[in-house]
Amino acid sequence: MSHATEVFQPLQADDPPVVAGYRLAARLGAGGMGRVYLSHTRGGRPLAIKVVRPELADDPGFRRRFDREIKAARKVRGAYTAELIDADADGVPPWLATLYVPGPSLTEAVARRGPLPVPAVLWLMAGVAEALQAIHGAGVVHRDLKPSNVLLAADGPRVIDFGIALAADGTSYTATGGTIGTPSFMAPEQASGGEVTSATDVFALGQTAAFAALGRPLYGEGSAVNVLYRIVHSAPDLSSLPEPLRPLLARCLAADPAQRATSAEVVQWCRQRLGADGHAGGGPAVWRDITGPDVAVPAPVPDPTPVSPQPLIGPQPPFGWPQPGPEERKARRRRAALITAAGAAGGALLVTALAWSVMDAQGRRGHRGDAGATTSATGPAARSSASLPASAPRSSSGTSGTSDSPHPSAASPREPRAEPHPLRWLDATHPLSIKDPDSEPKNGQGDVVRFGCRTAGCELESDTAVFVQLFGKPGDGTLDTCRLMLRSEKNHRLPLAAAANGTEICVKDSSGDIALFVIGTKSTAVPDIAFLQGDLTVWRAAS
Repeated sequence: MSHATEVFQPLQADDPPVVAGYRLAARLGAGGMGRVYLSHTRGGRPLAIKVVRPELADDPGFRRRFDREIKAARKVRGAYTAELIDADADGVPPWLATLYVPGPSLTEAVARRGPLPVPAVLWLMAGVAEALQAIHGAGVVHRDLKPSNVLLAADGPRVIDFGIALAADGTSYTATGGTIGTPSFMAPEQASGGEVTSATDVFALGQTAAFAALGRPLYGEGSAVNVLYRIVHSAPDLSSLPEPLRPLLARCLAADPAQRATSAEVVQWCRQRLGADGHAGGGPAVWRDITGPDVAVPAPVPDPTPVSPQPLIGPQPPFGWPQPGPEERKARRRRAALITAAGAAGGALLVTALAWSVMDAQGRRGHRGDAGATTSATGPAARSSASLPASAPRSSSGTSGTSDSPHPSAASPREPRAEPHPLRWLDATHPLSIKDPDSEPKNGQGDVVRFGCRTAGCELESDTAVFVQLFGKPGDGTLDTCRLMLRSEKNHRLPLAAAANGTEICVKDSSGDIALFVIGTKSTAVPDIAFLQGDLTVWRAAS
């Protein structure tokens, strides 16, 4: 099996093809929290998307911890960390996306080639320590630094996965009272439930470096209880480590957190011993040897191509499909007008033929409802006031039509017809028009619905349209429900902090059109690239 095959596994039947608009190209791996997939930004940059397992997503406590992970990761920016690009703790299931790092984990590299030489370990420690500086500078403690959370890129290591990282002033216990972290790489104070600080991550850095140099955990293997006991009650045996590494690792692994080296001191110590190689962009040649051969990242998954011709008139293509340009939209409207005219003319001929059939049948009653076909292409208002052509015969009673029941008239209007507009997209630069959902509004004025993130959680707003969020069960949103809820509504702004995927929002514009927007994807973790995507249903002149 090739290395590329090991890294990029094909999607299985139970893998989603798309997560929140990101098309998945391959599996990258799986862990206790969920699966990790390869995807790409719109510009083609590779991403690693972590999708939480459904059973964990159903746990409110886990969702809170995952939300803290997102908030922690948003704060961290550093040359040796994997940057968070997008996330949604309220997703179904929750997910986050970081830049994809092309390179094996330290665990994989050691398993493939054995212990790392001293220069590579020094370069590893310098990069990870610099990453810890960025993490701690953001007020965050990683709490789970270990070999599998260190990826080896060609230009240096990357620290990933803040899955259990909390703010520096957070508790060191989970909801069930257990400690957070991986036993083999915990610090004594973490293993015993004491205060967790940045020094805790430095201890884990020492253990991670020892693993790289030895090819095994420094405190041995076995049950978690036995490993934790050795970490808390015994000093580490450094005699099997290469001599040049012992002084630094001894300081990192001091039992007293106050006696440990800082991350800045670790960087300085390693740079001094690496000499000129310490300032080279990719480190010494030996570092590039351990990362293995370059692996070609799979290309972005192409947008789906319809298997049958698109209808002349139809819903907006799903997000990611090519959108029609202005000329194409004009052509569609012209075709729609021709179809409408042809339908009306054909309907008139049909009614005339039916009327003559009635006369030939010597007064027999005809089929009801045929006359209504004359206006089926012109919308609800025309249907409610339909009448027979002037050339149609009159019945003996003097009324038009051939049915016993009265013909629909303006006195008994029908309910407005629902117009579906699936997969509408809103972001800071793409507002939504209720009047013409298929158009691209030139500005956000008037009845246009705008999306922005000036507040936490983002919001919808409009100059004239009003909003109300429904809090019932999914599917409760109907025209009657929206009419009732919007009857006296005057709010032109709707905060989205309490909205999640599946939330239903009623909208009414100044012309009396009513719309129901059902959120399919809400992504507000990173305000600069936040967006909403959902299904829109519009009823014209419905209020």
